This record gives sequence, C-alpha cells and structure tokens, in this order.
Amino acid sequence: MKPTVVRNIRRPDPDVVRRLGVQGVATVHEAQTRTGLMRPYMRPIYTSARLAAPAVTVHCAPGDNLMIHAAVEVCKPGDVLVVTTFSECTDGFFGDLLATSLRAHGVVGLIIDAGVRDVADLTAMDFPVWSKAISAQGTVKATPGWVNTSVVCAGAIVNPGDVIVADIDGVVVVPRDLAAAVAELGEARVAKEEVSRAAYKAGALGVERMGLRAKLKELGVEYVDGEV
Repeated sequence: MKPTVVRNIRRPDPDVVRRLGVQGVATVHEAQTRTGLMRPYMRPIYTSARLAAPAVTVHCAPGDNLMIHAAVEVCKPGDVLVVTTFSECTDGFFGDLLATSLRAHGVVGLIIDAGVRDVADLTAMDFPVWSKAISAQGTVKATPGWVNTSVVCAGAIVNPGDVIVADIDGVVVVPRDLAAAVAELGEARVAKEEVSRAAYKAGALGVERMGLRAKLKELGVEYVDGEV
C-alpha cells in the first residue's frame, strides 16, 4: 500500500473514554475477556503516568521519525499517538521537542514500540509515555510510512480511533465499536470488587467466597492435622 496519511478518523464517545480511564488497565483487560493487552515490556517513563484516549496510529521505518511529525497535524485534542516500526528498533524516536509540539495540539501522550529519549524533560513536563526502551540514539527523517492505518503495536492490533488505556500496569487496547460495552462491564466488575474488598477486609477467605474448596478437593489436595 502506498504511504498514506489519513486525515479524518471516527473517534469514540469522550464520556466512554473517560469511564474506561477511571477503571484502569487491569480492570479493562479483565472486562474484555483478557484481550487487547500490549506486551509487558511497554513501561511508563514515570510511575504516575496514566491516560485514556483515542488512538492516532503511526507506522514508521526503523530509526526514522518522519511520520511522527506528519501525524501531528491530523491529531485532535485528547488523542494519543500509537507508534510502531516496520521492524524491531530501540532508537530514541521521541523527545521533549516533539512532546512540546504534541501538547500544543492537545495530544495527551505517546505509546511507542521503540525507544524515547529526553526522559528527564518529558517527566518534568508530565507528558506520559509508554515505550519499549530508553535510548539517546537519534533518528533521521527520510522514509515514508503510514498514519491512521491498522498497526500491530507490542503484539496488539490497534485501529485508528480505538481507545488506549495506559497506566503503571501496562497498555490495553479497546476496539472503538466495543468501548461502550466494555466500559459497562468494567464498571460492573469494579462494583463487584468493592463488595469483595469489604468482605476480605472483614476477614473472609477466598476459598470460601469463590467456592475453591471443591476445586481443591477435585484436584486431590488433602488437609492434614499436625506439625511439620
């Protein structure tokens, strides 16, 4: 396919995005039947980083950040850039100058299956980034790629407009057309966990609340009295 920048994408309901962000990665991942999680090497550059936002996708050549620059003008306030490369790369594609440009256009963060640099500056800016690597190795601007096409980022399929939820637990992708349903399932899960949390705080046992005694017996686990 010819290198392309798609200017307009369909984005999800902002309220649905907000609700998913409140829930966080672990709850959202469970709510959508444990799907959509990016590989665990995708880590935030500072521990308090978190976001929930529609994805603008970018497909770059390794060692070349041209298409990140091309993507900036098609972003809208509240978007997150999701960047991957044609083949594996850990070069530092992104630093504080690009973050400054993105912030001026309302972009709320970056997910990149490659490297970033200027981490101290990005942290001071409170600009949230999840990356595979941190590297001072710079990049060039010479090779065309794609903006707002389907990509695979850190093992997860991401389509333009999908909801990205990211925090200290990692990054999860929620398909745009399923986002409202996943938000409802996640909220139900949060409510159920609040009941369980109160019970455990009062001293309840998981083996009782989850009916695990029968499972232990089925698996041949025996309880014996006495000292060891």
